[in-house]
Amino acid sequence: MRYTIALALATVLPLPLWAKVPHVVTDIPPVHALVAQVMGDLGQPVLLLAKGADEHDFALRPSQMGDIADAGLVVWIGPELTPWLDRALQGSPAAQLALLEAPGTQTRDYAPGEDDEAEGDGHVHGAINPHAWLDPGNAAVWLRLIAADLARLDPENAATYAANADTARARLTALDAEVTASLAPVKDKPFVTFHAAYGYFTAHYGLNPAPSLALGDAAAPGAARVAELQAQVTADHITCLFPEAQHDPALLRVLTEGTGATLGGALDPVGSSYDPGPDAYAAILKGIASTLADCLNH
Repeated sequence: MRYTIALALATVLPLPLWAKVPHVVTDIPPVHALVAQVMGDLGQPVLLLAKGADEHDFALRPSQMGDIADAGLVVWIGPELTPWLDRALQGSPAAQLALLEAPGTQTRDYAPGEDDEAEGDGHVHGAINPHAWLDPGNAAVWLRLIAADLARLDPENAATYAANADTARARLTALDAEVTASLAPVKDKPFVTFHAAYGYFTAHYGLNPAPSLALGDAAAPGAARVAELQAQVTADHITCLFPEAQHDPALLRVLTEGTGATLGGALDPVGSSYDPGPDAYAAILKGIASTLADCLNH
């Protein structure tokens, strides 16, 4: 496994090579936020995905390739989500923490018919849903793994990384309770999302999602899919359909015609519209919860 191989390679490097705070590179805002919380005042991780960009299809700038070349540690979800980073890491000596396959990570498959793999889309997708950060239980596991890897590379600051991770986990527990409370009144209300990114979130919080509009990240749904879902919206009395940041809501708007459903606010599961930083992870989860509740409570 990628995590095991990277860990083994890093442990045989001479310790003096890592006798300073590592240069850490991350792929997407929620991962960047978790790493930033663990690093605290010791350093700032690099976030590769630009604000407003598509996490599945991103072109790295030369300066970002330089960051990868200089990295002591790369923390990322894995090639299932960001294949462009997988290509950039070929031959890299940096230690890697691929979170989706890391020890303790709980993964989920897409629901039947919601596999993100689309023929010819150029993405490295499979049956596993890569949006695992939307389960805060995984984030709690990752905080400790990030702290452990940083401590191994920078043993002088090991106690600080561990303390920062413990503080972040306590904040995560409070965040989880807040989100749970905000969603409790709408747990049984069905809703439609733009695409099948939310299985971790809906399962963790016991929500009742209907099938999503798009069955893949790259393949636009056809007329038959739209008609099928429109009939389900009417039959199941679904009141809210949620578009997604960086995607055109036009087809979801079509689904509302003659059904009585309305468009809710745009969901942003990867945090592409948020300012990056240590608070971005909480903002992503609270943003999804408040957007769902705002529409479903009416």
